[in-house]
Order: sequence, then C-alpha cells, then structure tokens
Amino acid sequence: MFEITGEAIDTQAFRERLLDRACGAYVQFDGWVRNHNEGQNVLRLEYEVYEPLAVKEGEKILEEARARFGISNACVIHRSGLMELGEAAVVVGVSSAHRSEAFDACRYLIDQVKIRLPIWKKEYYENGQAEWVNCQRCAHPG
Repeated sequence: MFEITGEAIDTQAFRERLLDRACGAYVQFDGWVRNHNEGQNVLRLEYEVYEPLAVKEGEKILEEARARFGISNACVIHRSGLMELGEAAVVVGVSSAHRSEAFDACRYLIDQVKIRLPIWKKEYYENGQAEWVNCQRCAHPG
C-alpha cells in the first residue's frame, strides 16, 4: 500500500487502515512541513513526483520491509503539489506482533523513500525566493 496524493492526508483514517487484532504494536511516522531549513525561513513546500516509478519503487520498498522485519502490515502515503506549514508531507505506518520490528521497519521505510524515490522538493522562502532542495543527510542514512 504505497500511494501518492495531492490531497491532505487524514492521519487518523490512515492509522485505522493498519489496525490488525493480531498485532500488538503500531508505529506511525508523520513528516510535516516545517518553517525552516538550513538557515532559511520556509513559507511552504512543493513536491513534484514521477508517480509511476515512485509507486512501483514504493511497493518494492514495502515488500523489502515485510521480508526483512517480519511485519504484518505497512503503508506509506506521500504528498505531491503545494503544501502549507504543518501539513503532513509523508506518513508511514507499520503494524506488527512486536514493537521492535515495527520501529525498525518504520525507520527503514522512511529512509528508503527519501533515498530511492523520484520525489523532488521545492521550498518557498520568506525572502521571496524559491529553490529545489536536496537533503544530503537523507542520502546517507545512519
């Protein structure tokens, strides 16, 4: 369950999609639009996504997490388009029998999404400028 959407993400409905009575753990990561980055005051973000490849690779990452961590369920939704401060840009959820696997899989999923998917971020700054940015820390996890 990997999705790209241009609409606001309902994080409560997202959580309910992963509810599983066989699982004792659920971990959710929400990545929000923040008001600063690398010394700049950020007003909003824009994500551009090559959706066919992003979805294909996103599904592959989910399968890897299931095999590697033995989790029951996982889902990722990533936004596209223009977003305002405080909105969820990406949501990752994992349910599993135990918390350790859920935490590890959730971290793996967000790290791999940031590294491997064709998603580009443009920041709009308070000074009127805008630029496409690349998070170098995201490209070298750990």
